[in-house]
Amino acid sequence: MSDILSLFSLQGKVAVVAGASRGIGHAIANGLVDAGARVVGFGRSDAAADARFDYRRCDVCAPAAVAGLFDDVEAEFGAIDVYLHVAGITLPSQGGMQSSETFNATLASNLSSAYDCCANAGRRMAARGQGSIITVTSIGSLMAFPNNPAYVAAKGGLRMMSKALALDLGPSQVRVNCLVPGYVQTAMTAASHADPVLHEQRAGHTMLGRWGQPEDLVGAAIFLASPASKYVTGTDLIVDGGWTAKGL
Repeated sequence: MSDILSLFSLQGKVAVVAGASRGIGHAIANGLVDAGARVVGFGRSDAAADARFDYRRCDVCAPAAVAGLFDDVEAEFGAIDVYLHVAGITLPSQGGMQSSETFNATLASNLSSAYDCCANAGRRMAARGQGSIITVTSIGSLMAFPNNPAYVAAKGGLRMMSKALALDLGPSQVRVNCLVPGYVQTAMTAASHADPVLHEQRAGHTMLGRWGQPEDLVGAAIFLASPASKYVTGTDLIVDGGWTAKGL
């Protein structure tokens, strides 16, 4: 049994998590610590008080700052073994079309910045001949959401970008996979979670009859980060309570 469990160990590994101040990214960063990793999380705001990892303020939309952060982590820890991109925003319209400004801001935060971060990680991992990159997309990368074409476009683009990076980085033994959450109770979904009608609708779409919690993503993230998934790349691991598989 100990040999099997060691497949999921991240002992001695260094992980960087973007969007680790709260929500899914925060839960995953703490979970990677529990799996043995040394974790550096970053984001634009201060981290929650229960963070058990090294946290740094850095805007994913600031390329020079991002490159500097990766340089600093590599200098301090020697290598980066795992990179998780969880950062993102959602700016749904209140009816009607989203403005061009909103559309472009969403793509910049959710897609362009993801490429910049993944490229920074990927180049370093490729030079060492190993590594795991995990992008957190959404079931919105698989289906349409109302009043939010920018979010769906960005997450769909992130999904396909991840597959393209998996192809390009595969010869260097760097794996790239998507972690695909359904509706998870976070600050980003607070409004719909608090709305009794939307709350029940979202829960009813799942096979499990409930919303996800950030901690529900931790096990899947550890799997994709660890040697247990060493032959898994270019794929989607859907953690949505059965939403996308549910029929009538």
